[in-house]
Amino acid sequence: MAAVIPADRTAWGLQLPIQSQSSAYVQPWEVDATSADLAAIVRAADRAGAFYVAVCDHVGIPRPADETMSAVWYDTVATLGWIAGFTESVHLLSHVYVLPYRHPMMVAKAFSTLDELSGGRAILGAGAGHLRSEFEMLGVDFEGRGRAVEESLRLIRSAFTESHPVVDFADSVGGADGAGGAPTHHEVAMAPRPARAGGPPIWIGGSSPAAMRRAAQLADGWLPQGPPEMGTRAAIEHIRNLRDEAGMPEAFDMGVNCEPLHLGVRRDGMPEWTLAGSPDEVAARLRRYVDLGINQLQVRFVTDSAQEYCEQLERFGAEVAPLLQP
Repeated sequence: MAAVIPADRTAWGLQLPIQSQSSAYVQPWEVDATSADLAAIVRAADRAGAFYVAVCDHVGIPRPADETMSAVWYDTVATLGWIAGFTESVHLLSHVYVLPYRHPMMVAKAFSTLDELSGGRAILGAGAGHLRSEFEMLGVDFEGRGRAVEESLRLIRSAFTESHPVVDFADSVGGADGAGGAPTHHEVAMAPRPARAGGPPIWIGGSSPAAMRRAAQLADGWLPQGPPEMGTRAAIEHIRNLRDEAGMPEAFDMGVNCEPLHLGVRRDGMPEWTLAGSPDEVAARLRRYVDLGINQLQVRFVTDSAQEYCEQLERFGAEVAPLLQP
């Protein structure tokens, strides 16, 4: 396991607009946006030096949850694969892939392939999921999702690093020795292999104590989902302590979800918590995170159109990101 962001860099990335449209963050222009608009934003992020672009993960939103979450959730791997085909350097992040929904070997296969086809740019952002009704729709145990994540991570990591990982499972027709449901152990050949040595980095999403523990002990980075109850400073110290106790490498990619941003004068109708102002003013505020030990800032912009979103991205990359470097 290893951090992927260089030690002398503060990276930034974004969960893409358009591809998910929850009422918690969707902007009016996104509702009628097209795949061409999404591609333009991705290309702008690639040009601007974003470290990653991220795509969410939901299979289907049972009613009535769709009234707030909406029905628009692009397929994660399909969308990231599409993006890989027209970008050069930006990493491709799932934010976050719900591991209990899939067999871990299916996850490993998808992200190994994405990593190979993209030249080593895949990052597996993973989590336990939260929508009980979606678990029920898929026939997946909601209460056992945390345990499922931890079991999946170990097998996924094995499949990333070994050409023939050992998979334990119960043979549905009686097992190798004829005993019904007896565990069997198989070496499973998996190719293509990831382009990156050791496979894609794994970042764990979530701000609960369990999510932070999984990030610290089983992963290469942390993707908080909102501020932890203990506070960001305490959470960072907690993760560092857990890694030290587990004998994990000190290098670790620590993320934060920044407030919505707008480079320029605040406009009427913007959320009151929007960070608006000049590049210097925005950078000064974001430096607070860097000073806490954060090396990955997830940003999003408040705009009136896809074109303005592209403009904000490119300005951020040119005028703000350089001011955030160590």
